[in-house]
Amino acid sequence: MADFFHETAAGGRVAGVDEAGRGPLAGPVMAAAVVFPQGVPAPLAALLDDSKALSPRQREQAFAALVAARASGIAEYAVAAASAREIGRLNILGATHLAMRRALLRLPVLPDLALIDGNRPPAQPPCATRCLVGGDGLSLSIAAASILAKVLRDRAMTRLDARWPGYGFARHMGYPTAVHRTALARLGPSPHHRHGFAPVDAAWRRQALAAQTP
Repeated sequence: MADFFHETAAGGRVAGVDEAGRGPLAGPVMAAAVVFPQGVPAPLAALLDDSKALSPRQREQAFAALVAARASGIAEYAVAAASAREIGRLNILGATHLAMRRALLRLPVLPDLALIDGNRPPAQPPCATRCLVGGDGLSLSIAAASILAKVLRDRAMTRLDARWPGYGFARHMGYPTAVHRTALARLGPSPHHRHGFAPVDAAWRRQALAAQTP
């Protein structure tokens, strides 16, 4: 169960940082950074958990509560993304770390410490970092970041679905489901599919070969 132990033990302004969208074949990777300057009120804490452990309805409820918490000064947060093109250029880990750095830099005040979910901190971070494996289930700040990143990325993929119909982005959010792989083979990649992911690269090759065939 997530709590505020790691933030309190560190002291000062502590941000929780997490990402959403490392595994999909398409779309951006999203990162969020969240600071609770005075701690987390119990009603809000009860809504926060690893986004993967929450239902879509629970995530939306927690997201709305975080928006309200920012409006009332209880929370500060920022969200940033790295595009599919940046993922292809940097690889998914490098692009994830880019999105994390961007999110931290967008906070109204840089934190003294960023708690990073996982075991690898971003290179050249704008503040001190500490990795916390499984942090989205341990730290309320990281849990909040995981919810913000997940909800906003899902909304971005729903918008892409309207612009690029046929792939089913609103159903699978770009993850490599059977439906997505079938659509990718049938339609070829969109501009929002990621170079460096095997099914996408294979689809690019098929498309290039088809264009060369007389």
